[in-house]
Amino acid sequence: MTEFMKGIVKDKPEAGATWREDLPIPEIKDNELLIRVKAAAICGTDMHIYPWTAWAQARLKLPMVFGHEFAGEVVAIGSTVRGFEVGDRVAGETHIPCNKCYQCQTGNQHNCNDMKIIGVHTEGCFAEYIAIPVDCAWRLDDSLSFEIGAMLEPMGVAVHGVLAGDIGGKSIAVYGCGPIGLMGVGVAAACGASKIFAIDVFDQKLEVAKQMGADITLNSRNDNVIEQILQATEGQGVDITVDFTGNGNAIKEGFAILRKGGRFTLVGLPNEPVALNLTDDIIYKEATVQGVTGRLMYKTWWQCNELLKSGKIDLSPVIGRKYALKDYDQAFSALKAGATGKMLLIPDKCN
Repeated sequence: MTEFMKGIVKDKPEAGATWREDLPIPEIKDNELLIRVKAAAICGTDMHIYPWTAWAQARLKLPMVFGHEFAGEVVAIGSTVRGFEVGDRVAGETHIPCNKCYQCQTGNQHNCNDMKIIGVHTEGCFAEYIAIPVDCAWRLDDSLSFEIGAMLEPMGVAVHGVLAGDIGGKSIAVYGCGPIGLMGVGVAAACGASKIFAIDVFDQKLEVAKQMGADITLNSRNDNVIEQILQATEGQGVDITVDFTGNGNAIKEGFAILRKGGRFTLVGLPNEPVALNLTDDIIYKEATVQGVTGRLMYKTWWQCNELLKSGKIDLSPVIGRKYALKDYDQAFSALKAGATGKMLLIPDKCN
């Protein structure tokens, strides 16, 4: 192993990032693993960090390597780590739980009261190596590539959202066909949803939604979504709405097409407060409304693993393009321009 590594550093409080080839390889603590990153993916969070939005300004301390969706190979193990060996293939869980608070001790590590996030509060994965707590390592099944491994963290958000209640034999509307929404469509199809509606504003994303299993796709810029969904459900509305957008108008529309007694799961993060008609949309409908964050540790990881091994879901249509890590500017530019799918960054392509 060389003394230094290559990586992307957010070092200035402004748009952009810096490519470095002289970063120190992280030193691991007793409870940590050192991972050689084989594939990393760009997340919506990174799309706040790279342009330096107010969200990022409030959370990051510069300079730091960012990025948190990744898979790689274990190259070193801390003295107290058990259950992992050098050479193991792993994917990374983003949430770092404290393991001491009420949430952690009642089976809700994913929603820890003192949660830290890889690539936000600690050094991230947009580099050749990353050090992570053993709690954040998931052993990657031999049948899954590193590229798919880097998709497991966001896939887990889709799985957690769609499977937060019964789905088999039920109709579902998925708002937002970004990578997580597209995977949500695939999860719904794999788990037996009777009819899947996918809603977005970009036709190219809706085309991928069809590949992932959507029965009906609607462009909310051009289509009367409420009218068409009510017509397709005999006036009842859908059993389930899952919003991956955080868009206030989409959320309001999602309640309008939800049947009485239906489930609305909120995954996307609004940038501002959203006003709802509680009387008509929730109380009179007796709707179940729930928020979902991240992945259940580690139930959701098992669900992702088994779904992929079953062959009932294929993530390849969700992969947009693969870039060498040093070509990160091109990947971020493509996403800003509205490119479809996950952009993967591959450190080994830099050598």
